[in-house]
Order: sequence, then structure tokens, then C-alpha cells
Amino acid sequence: AMPFLPFLKKKKSPVPLGRSIFQKHTPPIKQNYQALLEECLRNKCLFTDDNFPAHISSIGTGALLKKLPQNLRWKRPHDLHRSPVFYAANRKQLDLCQGLVENCWFLAALEALTFHQDILAAVVPQNQSFERKYAGIFHFRFWHFGEWVDVVVDDLLPVNESGELVFVSSVYKNVFWGALLEKAYAKLYGSYEDLQIGQVSEALVDFTGGVNIRINLAVAPPDLWDILTRATYSRSLMCCQTRLGVYFLSVSLPCVQATKVLKNGLVAGHAYTVTGIRKVTCQYGPENLVRLRNPWGKIEWKGDWSDSSYKWELLSPKEKILLRKKKEDGEFWMSLRDFKIHFVDLTICKLTPDLMSPEDGKKWMYSLKTGRWVKGSTAGGSLGFCNGEGFWLNPQYCLNVLPVEDSKKSLGSCNVVISLMQKHSSKHRNQAPHLFIGFSLYKHQESNRKLPPAFFTQCKPVNKHPVFLDEREVTQDFHLEPGAYVIVPSILEPQRESEFILRVFSRKHVLWKASLVTVLDGDIFLPRVNDFIYLFFNILKEIVDRYEGKIWEDFFTKHFEQVSNPEINAVQLQRILNNISWRNFQSFRLCFSLDACKGILALLDLNASGTLSIQEFRVLWKRLLFYLAVFQRRDTSRSGKLDLVELHAAVQETGISLSNEVCNLMAIRYGDPDLKISFESFVCFMLRVEIMGEAFRNLTQDGKGIYLRETE
Repeated sequence: AMPFLPFLKKKKSPVPLGRSIFQKHTPPIKQNYQALLEECLRNKCLFTDDNFPAHISSIGTGALLKKLPQNLRWKRPHDLHRSPVFYAANRKQLDLCQGLVENCWFLAALEALTFHQDILAAVVPQNQSFERKYAGIFHFRFWHFGEWVDVVVDDLLPVNESGELVFVSSVYKNVFWGALLEKAYAKLYGSYEDLQIGQVSEALVDFTGGVNIRINLAVAPPDLWDILTRATYSRSLMCCQTRLGVYFLSVSLPCVQATKVLKNGLVAGHAYTVTGIRKVTCQYGPENLVRLRNPWGKIEWKGDWSDSSYKWELLSPKEKILLRKKKEDGEFWMSLRDFKIHFVDLTICKLTPDLMSPEDGKKWMYSLKTGRWVKGSTAGGSLGFCNGEGFWLNPQYCLNVLPVEDSKKSLGSCNVVISLMQKHSSKHRNQAPHLFIGFSLYKHQESNRKLPPAFFTQCKPVNKHPVFLDEREVTQDFHLEPGAYVIVPSILEPQRESEFILRVFSRKHVLWKASLVTVLDGDIFLPRVNDFIYLFFNILKEIVDRYEGKIWEDFFTKHFEQVSNPEINAVQLQRILNNISWRNFQSFRLCFSLDACKGILALLDLNASGTLSIQEFRVLWKRLLFYLAVFQRRDTSRSGKLDLVELHAAVQETGISLSNEVCNLMAIRYGDPDLKISFESFVCFMLRVEIMGEAFRNLTQDGKGIYLRETE
């Protein structure tokens, strides 16, 4: 029998099969909150979450453990306060204190949410309490890589010997929604330790599903004030971060460990929330002011326009009374000029149309596509590596930007935001280092076609210098003329793997994935959607008609070896196999079911891409024709099915030795009620036997058995 897996080389020691398999993103555990709540109420017990237990493992394994107090305990709110409250709706501000976890980025994003109570209510369902239907179980919702997920937690919280919460707590000691929300977020990302380092931009997206625009304030655009104004009135969420600097003061807060504060009152390397803007009229002219808030609820800016600044005397009495608040609540004003000097970047989270106001939501649209870069298939790398030879292999997406009829600006450019997000494969957020990702945007005539290599050597992208960042998400804001474009997402280095999400946000557009490129006789053939399938039909008919020795090899050399990476999925495979005129098989109609094609694909798809490459299909096709010849010879009754005796003989003819017991079991698995095997079932039967046999021979050391790890 011919070797079925030419790319699985025999080795002296066991080889983990999972090593070459694409590592998919680990989805969060799904738990039904309502069902669990009702079960606890029925059984009159308090919920305990085995998936995120009240144990040190839920806190983590890194530096955070060193900060923990001795005799750490886990307590429920009823053990900590006589009358615990889940959420205080009458509080206008966050009033949360950061704990031992260094997650000011999380609190700053949460602070921005408090200005949009409807969005906050979507993340923190309000119909939860410690009284009515209380069972020690709570739930929260987060946008997680393209979908909203419900995260369930129990209310056991880590406390010190004095009964004080060691992580997020409220200024009002009987309010616990912040601590429970933080616990749910820690569960989503693996542990409390996984919240130690983060970007405020990530939390904003997780709370809203929005699209981020990041502005480097050192090179801020001249229309920054106009951008802030539009963001304020479109319900966008805004946060910013200070630069790391020279510390002048060490402040110890009740809920924060030693905190480094600059002489001007700002905390170095700290996240703040933008809570408002205002143009004021001074004696010397207009001044643009930005209002910010420290999520700690204290420690404020001490420069111009701070609470005690002389600048307020330059305003009219009415304006001064309306804007100035002389109390230490963490909120303060500063000039736009100082804002650009003392803050590193500004993140504006643009909401999806469903979260905008009804009027604005009608004006915008939003598209999302998922994909992945697979080694040896679609992981082509960037143009900067290897002269970009494999760049065209990356997934390509066609974008048609349409003019907006009711817009005064329809004759000019259209605002389009493009976002690329990578999905880590690890359960723990901080154990999956981010790859450098980015995308290129090309102007091109409207087409369903995937662009060939030559296009990228001749044409320059619209974003002339694509940015590659080792962050979860890379976003760019464009002003594009209506027309057709192609987006090419990529990892900086070729042959690196990851799943990704591509999102486009604009007034009006259409986004779809480009189809494959096929090369025939030196000419580029660019099929439209589904043309690739019909191309295969014609090619495969010629293969069947000419399947003899060297003619077979010549055919594949001529038509397929120039093709870099066309692939087919299970549906396409079914259409191909069921539309072929099978030689010498006229007595009955062959019919491969979709389930059978999925089974075949699962057996042959070694890189878990969900498709078959030309190389994988070539191996399959040779086996199909071999099985067909054996099947016909053993089907003496010409019924189109093999009985048990004929099946035993057919298996032996292929050169495979199977015991009667195993052969009978396979007949039960693949046969009809009479234990008769169709050609379709015979193919699935033989493929499984051959692949399992070859895998065993590759992994065994003594020919008698093998040692398998859990993933294998």
C-alpha cells in the first residue's frame, strides 16, 4: 500500500500529533445563569463555582501572589456587611477603589461606562440583589472576540484578616458590584493575575464591542478639538494614559499600595477617563478645556485649570460657578495644550450602531469577518519579509465603500474605520504573547477575486506605511473615496499562526472575502464565487478519463503544481465528488453525503484549516480511484454494496490486515442495517483504517503499543 501520510516522518521517539495542529482560541466556559440560580433556590443552597473556585489558583501563579496578605480568606458579602447592596443606582460616579491588582486600565474604562447607563446595564444586569432571589450567584456580560458572552460567578471574594477586600472595592463598604464584576472579568481571562497588565483600549472594547481609534498626542492632528467634539456628541467613550516619568512623591492610599505621583499631581503610567470638554471665554480669548477623572476618586492635577488654579478668575462668574468644583473627587479640568503635553495617547471607542442613539445608529453600519493565518497555507507574512513573496497568500477581503445619498459630504471622502484583532489561543490572557499584526489597504476595481502576487509588487497600499503592533487590536481611521478596495490582514513574520477578527465601520459599505486564485497553463484564472468548484469538475473529469500511469503525473504537474494555495471545504468536496462522471460505474448513482465529506475532510485536514489543499486532495483522489477499482472487483453482484465476506476480501486486497472482530465492528459502524457497505462508506472506512495504521507506525517504538499525551 502506498504511504498515505507522506509528511508524517517516522521518528524514534513519540511525536505529539497536536504539535502541527492549528491552536484555536479557547472559548470561555458557558454556564446558564438562570438554570443555575433556579437550581440553587430549589435546593436552598448557595452557589459555588467549580470553574473559578475560591482558591489560590483563581488568583494566579505570578507576582501577584507576593502581594497577598497572610491568611487570605474567601467571604461572601453577607459575611462582610450587615446589609450588602449589589448596585447603588443613585451614585453618579464610579466610587471604586483599585486593589492589589494593577488594573487602573480596567477601572478607567469602567468609569467611562458610567456616563452611559444603558450600556453599563448591558454589562452589569441590574436585576440582581442580595435579597430577592439571592443564591450567591451573579452574572455579567462582556464582548469577547466577536460575540457577547455571559460570565457566571459566585460571590465568594478574597479578603484579608480584617475582612477587607484585597482587590477592587467600593468607597461605600456595602456596595459589591465592582468586586463581582472584576471577578467575572478575571474568570473570563483566566485569573486575577491576568488583569495585572492591560490596555484601557482592550477593556473599552470588552465592555462595548466598539471600535477603538488611538491618537498619539505627541503628534496629535491639528483638528484634535473637532475630533473630541464629535466623539463627545456621538456617545463615544474616551480614555487616556499618562507617560512614565520621574517620581517626586510617594502616596499611600487606603485601597492602593504605594502609588507614584508626579509633582504636578498626575500619576505616572496611569489611565484616566475623559469625562467632558468645554470651550470657555477668558479675558485673553477662548480656551479649550478637557475634563478628566482619576478612577481612584482622588489625586488630581495641580496645574492650570485645576481646582485651585488662578485661571478660573479669568472667566465670567456664571461660567466659573458651572464648571469649577473645589473638592477632592479625582475629577479636574486642564487645557487642551497641557493635555497633549502630559498624556501619551487618547483612545476613542466608537460604539457599534446598536449602542448609538437611534438617530446616529441609522447613519452608520458595521461588518465583522473572522479568519485565521495558518502555517503553510494563509500565513504569508508582511511585505517587509522575504520581499513579500508570500504576502498574497494572506486572506484578502473586498471592501466596497458606497456614497451616502443624504450626506453633504457624499461627493468627497467617506470616514471608514478598519480594525484587526488577534485571538489568543491560551485560556490565560497574559500567557499568550501578542504577535505583531497589521493590515494593508489597496485601491482596486470591484471584484470577487483574490489578487495575484504580481499585483502587490506593482501597487502600493493606500496606507503607505502599514503599522504592525504587538497588541490585541490594530485600528486605523481612513477618509476614502467611494469605490472598491482590498484589505489584506497579516502577521509581520510569515508562518506564524493565529485566528483574527476583521471589522469595518462606516456610513455605508459592503465587505466580503475574496475567492481563490488558480493558475492554468501560465495564465491567471480568477474565478468568481463558486467558479472554483466548476473548474474542479472539469479538471477532475479529465483526470478520470486519462488516469493511466505517467499521464496522471503529467496532468498534475501541468495543472496543479503552479497553484500556490487553492483550497476546498466539505460542501465543495461534496459537489465535486457528486458531479463527476465516474468511469465504469454506470450501474448505480454514487452519492457522497455532506457528513461523509466532513468525515473525509476531518481525516485528511492535518493543519485543522477546515479545508483540503491541492496536495491533500491529490492524495485523496489517488486513494479514491484505488478504492474504486478494489470495490468493483469485489462487488460480484454489481449491487453497489459489499457484504461482510466481500468486505473482508476487499480489505485484504488493499494490503491491510484486519482481524475479523475489527472488520465486523467497522461494518457495524459504517454499514446499513443489513451490514452492507456502500462505496461512500467503504471510502470512509478505508481512510480511517489507513490513517490510524500509519499514525500508529509513526508513533510506536516497539510495534506493540504507543504512549499518548492528552492532546494527542
